[in-house]
Amino acid sequence: MSQAMPQQILPADAEDAILIGRVWDPSTQGPRVVCVRGEELFDLTPEVRTVAELLEREDPAGTVLRAKGTPRWTLAEVVEASVQQDRSRPHWLAPIDLQVVKACGVTFVESMIERVIEERCGGDFNRAAEVRKTVADVLGGSLDSLRPGSEQAQEAKKVLTAQGMWSQYLEVGLGPDPEVFTKAPVLSSVGYGSGIGIPSFSSWNNPEPELVLILNSAGQARGATLGNDVNLRDVEGRSALLLGMAKDNNASCAIGPFIRLFHGGFTMDSLRTEEITLTVDGKDGYRLEGRNSLARISRPFEELIHAAHGRHHQYPDGFALFTGTLFAPTQDRETEGLGFTHKDGDLVTISSPLLGALINRTEQTEQMQPWTFGITALFAYLASLESETEFLQLK
Repeated sequence: MSQAMPQQILPADAEDAILIGRVWDPSTQGPRVVCVRGEELFDLTPEVRTVAELLEREDPAGTVLRAKGTPRWTLAEVVEASVQQDRSRPHWLAPIDLQVVKACGVTFVESMIERVIEERCGGDFNRAAEVRKTVADVLGGSLDSLRPGSEQAQEAKKVLTAQGMWSQYLEVGLGPDPEVFTKAPVLSSVGYGSGIGIPSFSSWNNPEPELVLILNSAGQARGATLGNDVNLRDVEGRSALLLGMAKDNNASCAIGPFIRLFHGGFTMDSLRTEEITLTVDGKDGYRLEGRNSLARISRPFEELIHAAHGRHHQYPDGFALFTGTLFAPTQDRETEGLGFTHKDGDLVTISSPLLGALINRTEQTEQMQPWTFGITALFAYLASLESETEFLQLK
């Protein structure tokens, strides 16, 4: 990964933002909860052992502002180690820990169209251009203003079905209930600078730049971050029942770089028109640019939250919720008509003005270091933290 400047990962208004994250500390062999203060990272672990614990506080942002903390590292040194993937030095982890990682799919009309194409291709990218034209002719661009679950949406679904274009994706794209699935196990997500995994069994895949809401056990949104919901198009295209295989593999979920806590003028409303940009820079000189415009999402954030959390489902340690993407990678990479797919070493940058930048590089999943630090290891580490005084004395 090329050298990155620490300021590049910060929001445009970083001086007004309350940013928390997690750093792997080689000296204690475990994760530390940190906050960003200027050019320094302050260790909050003596006061809050996990991010999940912090978000359960009545006022998480106030807790961070009041916390004394201990200046442990500079932002620059942790960014550098993360970019170089130097695991012997302090480096970024995903900013969540005990939260379950959930995701909503088909929350944009364009996303729904691409899922329909995948399904009708049967996962064969060679047929994508042909099927895309057929679907576009049937849709006629008339679905942009439809509200899922409305009478108009149901009528559009009937028309598409009558034209032989029925798809299960139409149900979640136009029907009353959004798609909600479990993206990744607890503690399996990777953070800024880490490799993102593409399994060798996939030959048609892409990044999915998304807004990720971070919620506590009561379903209250406490902040937000960026995420890459890596997708294997050929696998899901063969069958929607292979969603787990398409979505949940080692290092297939990247989140970060920080959680920006809601505070002051920064609220969930601030994100309703946020523009999330994507660039993919290949070692072959290829460059892909994309955009996820949240103003065009077809369901409000509150509807997605209520679909994931409520009397029907609780998350005692909170949850992270991917909100879907507008981005659909139709740009050809090599052969005309075959569209986009990742290659080893692609540099993926997902950024937005209010949330900073998440940068990762693709690797073959089977060649990456295995995931070993799970819940048991975290609990053992937390149990080893005997006293706050011990940590306050750490240099």
